[in-house]
Amino acid sequence: MRFQLTARTGHPDFLDLPWDQPLADWTHERLVEMPMGIHRHVVRSVEYDDELYHLKELPRRYADREYRFLRHLKLEAVPVVDVVGVVSRRETPAGERLEAVLITHHLEYSVPYRLLFLRQEHTTLREPMLDALVHLLVRLHLNGFYWGDCSLSNTLFRRDAGRLAAYLVDTETGELYDQLSDGQREMDVELAIEKCAGELLDLQAAGVLSPDADPFELGEELRTRYESLWEELTTDEVFAEDERYRIHERLRRINELGYDVEELELVQDEPGVTRMRLKTSVVEPGRYGRILRELAGLDVQDNQARRLLNDIHNFGAWLQQEEGRSLPESVIAHRWFERSFEPIVNAVPEPLRGRREPAEVFHEVLEHWHRWSSEEGSDLDLATAAARYVDEVLTALPSERAIAPAEGDDDDTEAEEPEEAPVSHDRSPG
Repeated sequence: MRFQLTARTGHPDFLDLPWDQPLADWTHERLVEMPMGIHRHVVRSVEYDDELYHLKELPRRYADREYRFLRHLKLEAVPVVDVVGVVSRRETPAGERLEAVLITHHLEYSVPYRLLFLRQEHTTLREPMLDALVHLLVRLHLNGFYWGDCSLSNTLFRRDAGRLAAYLVDTETGELYDQLSDGQREMDVELAIEKCAGELLDLQAAGVLSPDADPFELGEELRTRYESLWEELTTDEVFAEDERYRIHERLRRINELGYDVEELELVQDEPGVTRMRLKTSVVEPGRYGRILRELAGLDVQDNQARRLLNDIHNFGAWLQQEEGRSLPESVIAHRWFERSFEPIVNAVPEPLRGRREPAEVFHEVLEHWHRWSSEEGSDLDLATAAARYVDEVLTALPSERAIAPAEGDDDDTEAEEPEEAPVSHDRSPG
């Protein structure tokens, strides 16, 4: 058996798989059937010690490009699937050349768009799905990447503190540049609108999407949101000398979107006339995630990080009031983790831990704790709320860590997204 494997360390060697056979002919014991959506190539899934990997068969030049693009985008903190390796120079026992295989690690707690629409009414998905796609497309364009195939099928979605986060799956048609022109960006957006509208029309024809939804209106909304976010992050602004406060306002808005400004330039447009130009051509996403990682050692998505940071601050205010002294932020975060986050996450029984990832469990417990406390007119004990959440909410939710095949076709259970609500820590952290 001849083949060449290029793979990153920290993963299986995959040497026990039948690389001398076309992927479609495999009958190996490691194969796992999973819903994979629509693909132009053969895609199979294998399992190693409870870890899932997806294998995609395609021409070597495309496999090598996709491996390179996915690695580059991952290093740039763009949300993409984790690429593991490429198997090339495959041959059958008779010496027939086979296509290469791209190996990616399964993105846990990710849900294909079709399954999201099967489980939830489109009105609850409209805002979070549009925002997730727009943020993904903008982040790609900021990094000089032209996708060329932005579609719902080429995107996976993960729950992110009541919102959605979009992850790029397929970069086969992409191109990487130092910087995209306006024309390239506009073409990418046009393709995204066309492809997404077509997929939503298919859902309507299949009876999955309500006939009340207008796919073309949603496409135009995607364009509007994209242009608004792009302008906020990249447009230079000119300020009068006595308007320095506007610089801070712009920076605050950008930070609230989850981005950091890495370059700020002040210039004089005319001699004797002092004006300031804010340049945000270099931006970096994931601000809240980095702060939380430094404080509490948790690696979560950005909206989840923002929600957990808010809870840490509320917890800190309560804790400092209880002890009658100020405490370092690192100490507050450590006690929050031990006395609030960890007990809530550990309240979920082992068989139910695939329903939601830990940060999402914590977010949803807080949402229900707030609602139940409001209904009763007094603070509910957080541990009691966690137990009630497990019994009344989590047990009714399908698993999302790794979706079973039947769920991709037949599951029509709806799960409402919790609304964003402020959380008070006027309760014992124990």
